[in-house]
Amino acid sequence: MRNYEPYISSLSNPRVKEWAKLLERKYRDREGKFLLEGIHLVKEALAAGWPLEVVAFDEGSGVLEQFPEEADGSLEGVGGRRCAWIPVSPDIIAKCSETGTPQPIFAVALKRPPEEEKLYSVERGLVAVLDGVQDPGNVGTIVRSAAASGATAVVLGKGTADLYNPKTIRATMGALFHVPVLEANLGELLPQAASHGAAIVGTSLQAARSCYEYDFAARSVWLVFGNEGAGLSEAVGEFVHTNVIIPMTGRAESLNVAMAATVLLFEAQRQRGLTQQ
Repeated sequence: MRNYEPYISSLSNPRVKEWAKLLERKYRDREGKFLLEGIHLVKEALAAGWPLEVVAFDEGSGVLEQFPEEADGSLEGVGGRRCAWIPVSPDIIAKCSETGTPQPIFAVALKRPPEEEKLYSVERGLVAVLDGVQDPGNVGTIVRSAAASGATAVVLGKGTADLYNPKTIRATMGALFHVPVLEANLGELLPQAASHGAAIVGTSLQAARSCYEYDFAARSVWLVFGNEGAGLSEAVGEFVHTNVIIPMTGRAESLNVAMAATVLLFEAQRQRGLTQQ
C-alpha cells in the first residue's frame, strides 16, 4: 500500500528546496540522491525495484492512472521506510525539473553504487570504459547501449559527465537501472582488469585492425572510449593492449563516440551470441 502524504503547494517548503538542490552535482554527491524526471524514468525505477525516497506528482494531472500500485516494485527508501507519494503543485514540478515543459511527476532516488568486485565476477565480461567523455547525452547513450547489449558494467573515468546529471539520466532512458555503472580511477582500475585477464581495447582512426576481425568472444574485454574531441588521454592510452578501427566505406571523417561505442558493443554481442549457439 502506498504511503500518501499531504499536498505541498509552496515553493518555500523545506522539502521542496532540498529536492531542487539535487539539480546541482555538489548536492547530489553530498546527499547520495538524484532526481528522476518524467513518467518513463519513474516507471523504470519502480519496475527495477530501485530505492526511491519520494515520488512527487501533480494530483490534478491524472498521472497516477499510469501507475497501478501493484507495479510499484520494491519501494524501500531511507532507513527501510516506504517511499512517500506526495501530491505537489505544478510550480514545484517545474522548480525540480531542467526541462522547459516538465512532465507531471518526478522522483527522488537513492544512489546505489555497485561493488567493484562485480566487474570481475562474470566470465568473459564486457565492460565499457569512458575516459573524459564530456557530453551527458553521449554518456547516457553509451549506458543505454551497454545495457541493451548485455554488457557487464560501465566505468566512468576522470573528466566524464556525471551519470546523475538530469541530461545524462534522460539519455539513458532508464537503462542505468539495468547495468552497473561506477566511477573509478582508470590508472588503477585498468591494470587490475588486465591482471584479471581482460583485454583492454581502444579505438583509433590510425589502427590497422578492423573491429570485425578482432575476437571479442575469447575472454573478458574492456572497451575504452575517449573524449569527443581529443580521444583517449595519453595516460589511459598506455594501458590499451589493442586498438581497432570501425571500417567506413562511405564519406565521414569519424563516428560520434556514442555511435562508435554502440557499434563495438553490439559487435561483441554478435560474436558472443554466435559462439553460444
